[in-house]
Amino acid sequence: MSNDRHRLVNLRYLAHKLSKEWHSGVAHGVVAIRLISMFMGGFTILASIGCLLCLIAYLGYERSAEEIRGILRCFRIIQAVFVVNLLFDFIFNFKRTVMTTRPIKWIVDVALFTTVLPTLCPRPDHPWIGWLDTLMYSNKFFAGILVAYATVTLSYAVMKLMGRRTNPSFMLASSFLLFIVVGSFLLMMPKCTYVPLSYVDSLFVSTSAVCITGLTSVDVASTFTPLGLLILALLIQIGGLGVMTFTSFFALFFSGNTSVYSQLLVKDMIYTKSINALLPTLLYIFLFTISVEAIGAVFIWLSIHDVLDIGFKEQVVFSAFHSVSAFCNAGFSNINGGMANPSLMNSGQWIYLIISVIVMAGSIGFPVLVNFRDAFVEYVHRTWARIKGCRIIGRKVHLYNVNTKLSLYATLIIFLISAVLFWVFERNNTLAGFCFRDQILQSIFNATTPRSSGFVSVNPASFLNITLIFTMFLMWIGGASQSTAGGIKVNTLCASMINLRAIVLGQEKVTAFNRTISQGSIRRAGAVIILSIITYLFYSAILLSLEPDLPARSLLFESCSALFTVGSSLGITSDLSTGSKILLSTAMFIGRIGIISLLIGIAGNHSDKPVEYPTDDIIIN
Repeated sequence: MSNDRHRLVNLRYLAHKLSKEWHSGVAHGVVAIRLISMFMGGFTILASIGCLLCLIAYLGYERSAEEIRGILRCFRIIQAVFVVNLLFDFIFNFKRTVMTTRPIKWIVDVALFTTVLPTLCPRPDHPWIGWLDTLMYSNKFFAGILVAYATVTLSYAVMKLMGRRTNPSFMLASSFLLFIVVGSFLLMMPKCTYVPLSYVDSLFVSTSAVCITGLTSVDVASTFTPLGLLILALLIQIGGLGVMTFTSFFALFFSGNTSVYSQLLVKDMIYTKSINALLPTLLYIFLFTISVEAIGAVFIWLSIHDVLDIGFKEQVVFSAFHSVSAFCNAGFSNINGGMANPSLMNSGQWIYLIISVIVMAGSIGFPVLVNFRDAFVEYVHRTWARIKGCRIIGRKVHLYNVNTKLSLYATLIIFLISAVLFWVFERNNTLAGFCFRDQILQSIFNATTPRSSGFVSVNPASFLNITLIFTMFLMWIGGASQSTAGGIKVNTLCASMINLRAIVLGQEKVTAFNRTISQGSIRRAGAVIILSIITYLFYSAILLSLEPDLPARSLLFESCSALFTVGSSLGITSDLSTGSKILLSTAMFIGRIGIISLLIGIAGNHSDKPVEYPTDDIIIN
């Protein structure tokens, strides 16, 4: 009996030891899987960057047959990394992968696996389906799937980086800077230009495109090939929508595995009401952008198809490029002379009205567009409830918020005043040779574009001095907040004006549309105005010292155009020195990011001291 008990104790001890070793082995296995997963994730990101570099080498440079084979071998290695990473996730992280992968991400994953089939199966001599055989064994299909997978991977990596509680202002500035540098190298590719482009000029144009300014030190029409124009348009589109918004859309649309912090960060960027509405709002912004640009391109083509003496393909490129440039308020033009081209000026002038509408659509601001969508949904809900005879519960009283009302009223008032004043100032000057109808259309165009887009139809160098001052004032104002426009924004001007009204009337609170404006908004508006003036004076002084031989009038206009991301010029941009071009590049960067955001990114947020000091007054008179 004693031996049996001793044997039982030994068995229990052995079982406990085996169980402990098992759990320890499982724990070590889980840690090992996590480490391998992290390693594979990092390696996949590097492979994604390599995939895009291979694409650049394939599209942008002249290649021999041997170099093409080398690029395809690199694509095969990248394909192997992607496939191994996918298989690893499905085998060891199956539950998480299935729960967090969105339907379209599944399509990309399945498409990636289909690229393996041609490697495993030799191409048949007599395929059943000809077009499918051609597609599956096509290098373009193969590279396109890899690029799509790489884009999704990199976008998701950005979202993970946002989830690490990185300073949002610092991330915003860094992302714009990254695209500027990448764009500067892309624009220098041999297949992107007809003539060699210096790096300083390429950097200047890339900065102008990403910062949606429109200033250019080279002639776009004679410098860039169709591929160069495509890259330029992509840089403009990315800069117009915002780099973080652009990448967040891809990450959220293709893969839902994002942190709550990163989603809150994007939510604040586009000013949506809840995380649940984040993806629909991003999708709405993208669809609105694409729809306006597509419709605008069609109307532009209708206005120029029998005006410009170019082929149908060139007309389509012209229409699409100008529509993107107008909506993003960039001001780039791919035709000789830009919007002052004689063929356009001697046409029916309708293109100027069309581009003015597209520019205003882009400068209205994404928060206003989101508010419009919410109001439309509420109108539909109320109408449907009335049709069904149901009582509306929880009815919204104010469909349009204060920001929307201020933006729309200010935009309309500034537009009407500026159009009238431009006609009054220039009717006997630059508009003297036009009929009354064309003078009105030109006044509308030239009153709309200085607020950010930078398109010009009449030479600003010929403006009266009073018109130039007024134009620079419009540059300073810009469009609405969170839009593709530049300037201090009409919201900032409105906040300062209603604060001024409250001070003059002796009111304690600043109110508008039966709402009290927060003290934080008033303080920020004042800070933006002060910093914009100081920054403009600083850049103007430096530019004047760097270019003593150029007219001061032109230099002051140039620094204003660069800092407030407009793009108009009095014709001196190509004459600037290397130092001046780099200086204006930093001005465009600061103007797009915002001096406040840049300072916050550098200094960081510091909470108030836990000490409350006595209140005192400063004599201001």
